[in-house]
Amino acid sequence: MVALWLCYFLLTTLRGSIVGLELQYELLWRRGVVTLAGLATTLVLWSLLRLFDTRALWMKVLAALLLALPAAILVAQVNQVVFAPVQGKVAEKMASERGVPIRRDAAGNIFIELPPEQNTSADPMDEDLPTREVLIYKSAPDGLDSWRMIVDIAIGRYFLLLAWASLYFALLAVAQVKLAERRESLFRRQAKEAELRSLRYQVNPHFLFNSLNSLSALVMTGKADRAEEMIQTLSSFYRHSLADDTTSDVDLADEFALQQHYLEIEAIRFPDRLVSEVDLPESLKDARIPGMILQPLIENSVKYAVAPMKRPVTIRVAAAEDYGRLVITVSDDGPGSKDIAEPGFGIGLANVRDRLKARFGKDATIAAGPTDTGYATEIRIPLRKHD
Repeated sequence: MVALWLCYFLLTTLRGSIVGLELQYELLWRRGVVTLAGLATTLVLWSLLRLFDTRALWMKVLAALLLALPAAILVAQVNQVVFAPVQGKVAEKMASERGVPIRRDAAGNIFIELPPEQNTSADPMDEDLPTREVLIYKSAPDGLDSWRMIVDIAIGRYFLLLAWASLYFALLAVAQVKLAERRESLFRRQAKEAELRSLRYQVNPHFLFNSLNSLSALVMTGKADRAEEMIQTLSSFYRHSLADDTTSDVDLADEFALQQHYLEIEAIRFPDRLVSEVDLPESLKDARIPGMILQPLIENSVKYAVAPMKRPVTIRVAAAEDYGRLVITVSDDGPGSKDIAEPGFGIGLANVRDRLKARFGKDATIAAGPTDTGYATEIRIPLRKHD
């Protein structure tokens, strides 16, 4: 609204300078008064149009057409009242510059007395000709004339207010669309967070169930020292895993440290069979990754590679960068498993796949299958680090 009426003020002032209107300084402050009146009127118009913000488009258009009409008439009336005194001053200045007497009667009529040499309509041989002829420069307008002038001004202001109302409703529509998009984005994010939270919560009970079974077996076989060690390691694992937000990403270094806790727990179960290796380059320690995303994969290696074997089995967790993507591999040199020979099968792989899809969409891939030396699962996600 301020921009609208400021533009009106500047353009009208520029127009007056170009056409050479008299009394520019006198007109300037009066134009400022009209501009402020227009701004105040537009504020009132805006407060009324806001009542139709949530209505149908045709109701908005009808409201603008009807409400802008009295607003335009009001602005035109103010314009007429403010500039009325200037008309007489303009006539007086013109007459003064030309040396012609001028006077105004009580009714508001303006009279100019023309000298005989300026009276071109009279016969100079007529002896009865008066020395001066009185002409009416501007007659006082009657009621009808005043309304005609107001209507003439109001038409221009009406168009101006309608243009502003159209701009207002257009900006309102844009704002409403953006608000709807933000709400939709918020709902989608909340749904995705709920999905991620649900998928991660599936990991902890499954792991806890296996750990408690192993702990029970250690106690029943009289291996109290190893059972106590497992309890301490299990406590450290859960203290670490529960410290993070279930939907947020964590540093790759933290995720690898958490999985080392897990491997320490499993090493208590299989002290002579489980060998672990971790390969994390220094440059990738601050890479971001969903928390506990690797635990189901390592658990699969323990279940299908370490548990059925009598010989030592090495589980290797490695990270690397490949053309701007983070590549994480969990592999073992066990016999492999028919149950998880293809990606997408098995609870652990399905959980990881679903979490990656919820977090990264098509930007993440997971591939799993037997290798020449055992079994491997590879995750590829966008490489993202702390800002």
